[in-house]
Amino acid sequence: MTVLTQLPETAMPLPANIQGFTLTPSSQSPRLLQLTISREVVEAFLSAVSEWPVQALEYKSMLRFRVASILDDLCGNTLQPVLVNTLVDRATGGFQVVPEGLDDVERADDMVKLATAVAHLMGRSNFDAMSGQYYARFVVKNVDDSDSYLRQPHRVMELHNDGTFVEQDTDYVLMMKIDEQNMEGGNSLLLHLDDWKDLERFYTHPLAHRPMRWTAPPSKNVARDIFHPVFDVDREGRPVMSYIDQFVQPRDFEEGNWLTDLSESLENSSGTLSVPNPVGSFLLINNHFWLHGRDRFTSHPDLRRELMRQRGYFTHARTLRDPRQV
Repeated sequence: MTVLTQLPETAMPLPANIQGFTLTPSSQSPRLLQLTISREVVEAFLSAVSEWPVQALEYKSMLRFRVASILDDLCGNTLQPVLVNTLVDRATGGFQVVPEGLDDVERADDMVKLATAVAHLMGRSNFDAMSGQYYARFVVKNVDDSDSYLRQPHRVMELHNDGTFVEQDTDYVLMMKIDEQNMEGGNSLLLHLDDWKDLERFYTHPLAHRPMRWTAPPSKNVARDIFHPVFDVDREGRPVMSYIDQFVQPRDFEEGNWLTDLSESLENSSGTLSVPNPVGSFLLINNHFWLHGRDRFTSHPDLRRELMRQRGYFTHARTLRDPRQV
């Protein structure tokens, strides 16, 4: 697990006067910041990148960094340091990004382009085996027979970290809402580790640092099992986590019951945020100390939600990586 939760002294400072966007604490928690990109910047960005369809970004990974550069230039080169510094700040580490005017499913490709630009200002999105691309788009409907809770609307998708069953570093997760029809409920659920009152109880347990086996269902297209503990530490010695209840495979009675107790504690945490995320907006969180999930939907025969996911690792500069991992 590559863990980055604090900037080194050589990291870029926050700009004094940000341009093209606003930054405010969200209504749910001061830990989660709302970053609103102005309509003028959104439209100027999409005009500037119009020569490249999404397929070009899929085929030529270098273009993902070019569109990121274009977006940052339109923001007076003030967006990148805000993203980098905030995402590795243990006190915050999360955004809800709201691009003004980008709120219609007919502009889905534009949404992918803008989200790609934001992600590649501070990182690089991993290959997503489920989709075969650097991002995944998937639909939640009223009836589903999938092999995980990702697409099942009428139950809670429990709090978890991404990347638990792959060998790729997963420093950040980006989750964008592309479309929503006949929806009620289904808010995003977020929990910062430092707001979980039982963190110390579970982190100090003997099983917390024992390697466990993690597998994935067939739909994930990942055949190889991974072994790692639930908890690790960052460079400051603070707890970080890599956990999902669906894919951990306890080897014995002791592990199974400890994991069940941990899951029940997380799901009953008073620190969990319930965050509505409008169409065209996305959540961008540090995957090491934020857990995420989804509340249940109210049943409707024509229920439809389409989401886009990117997840990856921090790459802005070598100084932003743990030197043990470079």
